[in-house]
Amino acid sequence: MATLLRMPEVAANATHATLAAWSKKEGEPIAVGDCLAEVETDKAIVEISADGAGVMGQWLVPAGQEVEVGAPIAVLLAAGEAAADVQALLQAAGAVATAPAAEAAPAVSGTPAPAAAAAPAVASASGDRLRASPLARRLAALRGVDLSRLQGSGPGGRIVRIDVERAQAVAPAPAPVAAPPAAAPAGASAFTEVPHSNMRRTIARRLAESKSTIPHFYLTVECRMERLLALRAEINAAASRKISVNDFIVRAVAVALREVPQANVGWTEAAMRQYAQADVAVAVSTDTGLITPIVRAADRKTLSQISAEIADLAARARAGQLRPEEYQGGSFSVSNLGMHGVGAFSAIINPPQAAILAVGASQHKPVVENGELQVGTVMACTLSVDHRAIDGALAAQWLAAFQRAIEAPLSMLI
Repeated sequence: MATLLRMPEVAANATHATLAAWSKKEGEPIAVGDCLAEVETDKAIVEISADGAGVMGQWLVPAGQEVEVGAPIAVLLAAGEAAADVQALLQAAGAVATAPAAEAAPAVSGTPAPAAAAAPAVASASGDRLRASPLARRLAALRGVDLSRLQGSGPGGRIVRIDVERAQAVAPAPAPVAAPPAAAPAGASAFTEVPHSNMRRTIARRLAESKSTIPHFYLTVECRMERLLALRAEINAAASRKISVNDFIVRAVAVALREVPQANVGWTEAAMRQYAQADVAVAVSTDTGLITPIVRAADRKTLSQISAEIADLAARARAGQLRPEEYQGGSFSVSNLGMHGVGAFSAIINPPQAAILAVGASQHKPVVENGELQVGTVMACTLSVDHRAIDGALAAQWLAAFQRAIEAPLSMLI
């Protein structure tokens, strides 16, 4: 029998999600496990798979529209069922609040307009309230059809969608006259507005929350890089997988968290979270925003394991294929802009974590060694710290442990 496909809760505590794309067209057969649609969460693209075989009967939501969790998005038909079964199901379930893709009104700012409230109750000439489905009311309002002149074909004479469509086919409403575009203010620059993605909205909310509620303080250290770069060159000359400087940095962060476990904490209003392992989140830039996939238990993994895991996580992050457990949580974050030539910067903490390390580029600078002025290779790292969870002396202790690991890289490989 015909069934409704509803928007699943694709992320914990999510109330809405965006239907990014339909994978099955209307009328196309469906096998068990087939991808029906792709749903965009605040961090990734999640596939909705079919639990049973059948046919894609009708889309109720167009691609690109944000939908409330639990709302119907499509009708799935069993073999042998027809379009009449779609209408019967929608009327029986009252699942007509969202228009089909071919008939949906343009959404404003990416949010669907509530159909039930879109059209007021309609009364007949005699003053009796007309019986019409919410979808029929919405379509009538959009297409200029007078419901009081229609004879309903639904149960009990209720006016349904097909009645509105038939009335429009017989006497189509005149096309509305478009209002002239508003003139731009004198001297104003032309612009195009691009609606925010779920990810961009989430990033904005969390960063504003972090910066306004967390008492940040910052410590900066300059690490000498000659020995690490030499070791990296030696490893890459013999290894099949090339190791990056960022791989060393993540390993050094994990080693420092193991050496100073008091810094491997997170702040909540109820208690201090003391993490049992170094779960290091690595900032990855994607086309839709920043995401931080996590290298779990980085303190227990080899450099080559960390390198392979970061490469895999970053590739799937840019493709929107991360699972929620791969980017939610973490005990510490690393943001590296050195590959973009940035010398130094300060990063914003990702709550409930208590610290994030901002890494700059390795640069040639004058340094004093054994009382003599020389040219050295130096990397600036700035630690942003939540003062509620980590005091200044403890933060300095952790940063010193990180610096030792970077400047004596063989020690972190043992």
